[in-house]
Amino acid sequence: MPTIAEFDGIRVLMYYRDHEPPHFHVEYGDREALVRIADLAVIEGDVPSRILRRAIDWARDRQGALALNWVKCRSHVAPDRL
Repeated sequence: MPTIAEFDGIRVLMYYRDHEPPHFHVEYGDREALVRIADLAVIEGDVPSRILRRAIDWARDRQGALALNWVKCRSHVAPDRL
């Protein structure tokens, strides 16, 4: 699973050929959440709320790039680091 960004102890990842809807994974320590790219809604997970807010704020400025990375991963092409 490619790591596409790391900041403030947060890792943002995407799996190759992952399930719909288009989303990214947020990891913080041993906790994980899935965030839908289209509206930045949390699909599932247990990342602390302040960490999740930080990750969503980061993603808000990169939604287009995240969507493109989703297409790349679905095609089994390495996504860009953001």
